[in-house]
Amino acid sequence: MEKLLDELKFDSRGLIPAVVQNRETKEVLMVAYMNADTLKQTIETGRATFWSRSRKEVWVKGETSGNYMLVDKIRVDCDGDCLVIEASPVGPACHTGNRSCFYRSVKDGELIEDIEPTYISDAIMREQAVVMDRKRTPAEGSYTNYLFDKGEDKILKKVGEEAAEVVIAGKNRSKEEISYEVADLMYHLTVMLVDNGMTWDDIYREMERRR
Repeated sequence: MEKLLDELKFDSRGLIPAVVQNRETKEVLMVAYMNADTLKQTIETGRATFWSRSRKEVWVKGETSGNYMLVDKIRVDCDGDCLVIEASPVGPACHTGNRSCFYRSVKDGELIEDIEPTYISDAIMREQAVVMDRKRTPAEGSYTNYLFDKGEDKILKKVGEEAAEVVIAGKNRSKEEISYEVADLMYHLTVMLVDNGMTWDDIYREMERRR
């Protein structure tokens, strides 16, 4: 760790900018600052942790809102004076409720709000982020932790049960029922993937390979 810190170039205030990027869509979500301690904390906990320049205190993103940024990878630029944090967002990155802090753009010399594009995988990635966070940091009363505690047999049994429910819904030709049951199945598949040390990225890569 100390070798890493020696190679980074913190500014005169002991800070380094960190650009947070959605690990799946590669969208830039926010920019904040880290010091040596919050970088260490980020690495140790897997949750993006910053130094708030305005409040002059440690700031765990999502500690109040629950919209954590679960860190997958930390990249360092060629000069060692800027970081890119690839993360799975549990919820919106911006305090305004927008998915990204960069929801405005300049057009004809004026600042306008963008109409946000819809990423099909957003809901899946947010759910996956929550499941991964439960695996890392168990929460009392969490159904996800109940499944993890019961183990793979329980998880796989639930996947089978939900798959059967999807079949029944399909036979019933009910869009509402199909949507509900497929959502249940995808949640339990997410738990199964995380329990096996996998994510939906592994599935997407296999799908791309088959094209």
